[in-house]
Amino acid sequence: MAAALALFAAALPPQATQAQSALPNSMDELVQVEILDGGLSSDGTYTGALRLTLQEGWKTYWRAPGEAGIPPRFTWRGSRNVGEMSMTWPAPQVFSTSGYQTIGYHDQLILPLRITPEKPGRPVRLKGRMELGICKDVCVPSELSFDHQLDAGATRNPAIVAALASRPYSAREAGVSASTCRLKPTKYGIEVEARITMPSAGGTEVAVIEAGSPHLFAGATTTHRRGGILIATSELLPANVGALPSVDRSQLRITVLGQKHAVDISGCSAG
Repeated sequence: MAAALALFAAALPPQATQAQSALPNSMDELVQVEILDGGLSSDGTYTGALRLTLQEGWKTYWRAPGEAGIPPRFTWRGSRNVGEMSMTWPAPQVFSTSGYQTIGYHDQLILPLRITPEKPGRPVRLKGRMELGICKDVCVPSELSFDHQLDAGATRNPAIVAALASRPYSAREAGVSASTCRLKPTKYGIEVEARITMPSAGGTEVAVIEAGSPHLFAGATTTHRRGGILIATSELLPANVGALPSVDRSQLRITVLGQKHAVDISGCSAG
């Protein structure tokens, strides 16, 4: 946890690290986690969700947190009979924190999970912990533990259904007709310029480019529109010291956040 504290503090705006004396005695006062049951589907998969409840006025980060903060990290050690698992992120909001653009959620976050048992017909236990950052006037790291045996007889959960419905649109649903990426070497990494032909997502659009590789991380993304084309630019940098890994365009992930809806675009072609 000490390493997480140091990493989190390094990623925060200076103003956010000056109020450590205002921290509560327990993180339970600020954020709580529970696992929701959504039952067993006819195909043998379980539906569940992690629900984070934050104290009023506090927020937490999306998987790509923006210019400040760190993304949440999950450890599933101790889970039983979990074969495959997928997570659906609801569309996040864009915030301004001490002049920095951050991306996340306030008050509550429900992360739907789809779990395929390793051994069908046997109980499934989800156990682990989540490391995350939470912010208000001060930003602090938190570590939450969970342990829950999924209920195969549970009925459809409206909270999970609502969270799934608030996911970003797919490229097809949003009317994306083309997505190309130009790559250009920089002093320390590779610049990616994505050109996305799509209708407006509403208002001021914010695009986020994710590298799709543990060996690369993306810097802040600048976004502007030229008619029917949205142009997003970011720099990909190596996650570790050494040679710069190659960039696989098919693994790049571009999310467009607008006032009407969000759009999730997987991969882009050369252009």
